[in-house]
Parts: sequence; C-alpha cells; structure tokens
Amino acid sequence: MAKARQIVKRRKAVTNIRKITKTMQLIATARFQKAYSLATATKPYTKKITQLVGELSQSQGQIDHPLLRENPDAPKDLLLVLTSSRGFCGGYNANVLRKAIAHLNEHVRPSELHVVGKKGNIYFRFIRREVARAILDIDDRPRFDQVEPIATELMRRYEAGELGAVYVTYMKFISTGRQAPDVIQLLPIPKPETVEGQATSTTAQYDFSPEPAELLKLLLPQTVKVRLYQSFTDAAVSEQ
Repeated sequence: MAKARQIVKRRKAVTNIRKITKTMQLIATARFQKAYSLATATKPYTKKITQLVGELSQSQGQIDHPLLRENPDAPKDLLLVLTSSRGFCGGYNANVLRKAIAHLNEHVRPSELHVVGKKGNIYFRFIRREVARAILDIDDRPRFDQVEPIATELMRRYEAGELGAVYVTYMKFISTGRQAPDVIQLLPIPKPETVEGQATSTTAQYDFSPEPAELLKLLLPQTVKVRLYQSFTDAAVSEQ
C-alpha cells in the first residue's frame, strides 16, 4: 500500500510540474512575441531615418555638425554594454560580455564603462573593472522615454568634447534562430553608407523646406536616439 501511495503521489507531482512548465512556456511565448513585435516594428523607421540622413548629407555636400565631427583630442571613449538582469538565457550575457571585453582590450584610448543590467554589473565588479554608471532600471521591455535621456546625455558630452567616441555592445537580433553580439559606433555618427549596411544612393528627388542643413540639425540627434533604442529592442528580443 505504501508503494501504491508513493506512485500516486509521484504522478500528482509530475502532473503539477507539467502544468507549471506549460504555464511558463505560455508566458515566455507571450513575452517573446511582444519583444519581437517591438523590435521588428522599429527597424523600418531606423532604416528609413538613416537613409534620409544620408540623402540629406549628400545633397548638402560637406556638412559641419558636432555629431559628425571627430574629437581626436578627447581624453577617453565610452562603451555602453547592454546585458540582462536575469539568467536562464543561455550564453546571452557571456557572449555580449566577451564582445565588450574584446573591444576594450583592442581599444588604445581609455574607455569609460556604462553597463545596463544586473548581470553585466556583477561581472565587471567580479573582474574589478570600474563601471562609471550602472543602469538597472530598464528591464526587458525598454521604452523610448527610458532610452532617450541616455542618448541625450551621451550627445551632450560628445558635443562638449568630453568623449572621443561612443560605442554600444549588445546582442543583435537577426532571426528567431540567430542572434550575434555586436559593437556599433553611436558617435560620431558614421558615414551613412556604413550605418547598418544601408546604401544611401538614390534616384529620388527632394524639395526641402527648410534647407537640408536645418533639417539635419533635427534629424541627426533623432538618428542617435533611434539607433540606440533599436539596440535596446534588439537586445530585449534576443534575450527572450
């Protein structure tokens, strides 16, 4: 009888585990779909604003703007690393951190380190690498109003000559079966043909109002904000 009771108890335990894992699967699927929808929805806008900035730049010729200008005399660069605050996502954080360390080791100029997510901050504290800013209030559902102040502060410091360049290390989302750690140059804004591999040559003719130079004053900061936000949404869907 005791053995029979143990079998019944075990069957109930297995049934409960099945219910729990099924619920976890449904929640994970829903979270992934939300993150996927957000990441894919922002890509066309990011692509188009990058293309438009390139076409405006070409029509204007040689442009002088603080976000395009290099700062060779700046004392340091800045690296922003996007990691998660939770585990259970395989080699996600390890691959991003490995990419970040490789970038830091290959870089000649000192880099100020800003890290998003608990996992990244724990890792850099473990290896005794100073983190200038730990960002822990952005979860796996980033909002534009959370990312925009970060981009604005980075642009302010870059325009003031405090930083020679700003880079972002994150997990780039390619497809549901493929993600790859990547480092992008956020500032100075790279030449249009090097941003996301987008060609900027076009046969389209534009009538500008106001003039292209005036439009670029508005579009260049927006491009920085959008590209940074795309990095956050890519990282979020890659984590899921």
